[in-house]
Parts: sequence; structure tokens; C-alpha cells
Amino acid sequence: MSRVATKVEFIKLNRPEKAKHLCEEASRYFREGRKVLITVMDENQAVTLDQFLWAWQKGSFLPHAYDNGAVDCFDEPVIIATEEKNPNGARVLVMGKPCSLEFVRQFEQVIDFAEVYDDELAAEGRARFARYREAGFEPRLR
Repeated sequence: MSRVATKVEFIKLNRPEKAKHLCEEASRYFREGRKVLITVMDENQAVTLDQFLWAWQKGSFLPHAYDNGAVDCFDEPVIIATEEKNPNGARVLVMGKPCSLEFVRQFEQVIDFAEVYDDELAAEGRARFARYREAGFEPRLR
């Protein structure tokens, strides 16, 4: 069985607006009919993003669930998760937190962020970009 190469894109963030971009990317791929997994650091970020997704854009509806283990979310088109698991079989990964290369390889499309407004976060993003390249991905900046 041939496997589609994972496409990795970095979105350059000049301001700390990652939540907005997580929502925009999830919405974009949902409109294309693709399932999405959004990873975040912890439960606090997951709950905050879960609430934000309901109200981030007036008049929009993005069906989603936070995979906290208490609900069955296999059929949800957009899942928020803190762990590296893919309960809805998403083909798109939007990384609110860095993930392992092994996990990233499961997806057709991966969105990462170059947070250039902060020196430490910018350095971490450059290091991830280099790791992707070393692992055989062809990351690109958007």
C-alpha cells in the first residue's frame, strides 16, 4: 500500500494569537470535508479552546469535541486532544503543541507554528523545522 507523504506547513505568528489560528485552520479543513485533530498542552488549554471554538467567529459553527476520555468522539470532525492519539481518524493535524515525528507521520497535512514574537519560541520552531527536514519531510513556511 503506497502512503501519501506528510505535508508540513509552518504558519508564522507575529503576535501571540495561536488560538485564533488553531480555529482558522480547523475551520478551513472542516469546510474541505476533512477531519482535524488539534493538539494542546494541557486540560486548561483544551477547555479554553473548546469554549473559544463556539464563539471565535460570529455566526459560524464548527462541530468539535474535547477528547477528555469522558465522551465518545469518534464521529466528531474536529477533536481537541492533549495526548498523541487520533480518536476520529483525522488526516489533518493542527499542532497547538509539538508532537513526536512518529505521531506526525500518521497525517497527510500537518500545521505547525513559527512563533516569531518570542525569541525562545522562535528558536524552538526553528529546531522543529530542522528536525522535520532531517526526518525527510519538506516543511514550508506559509
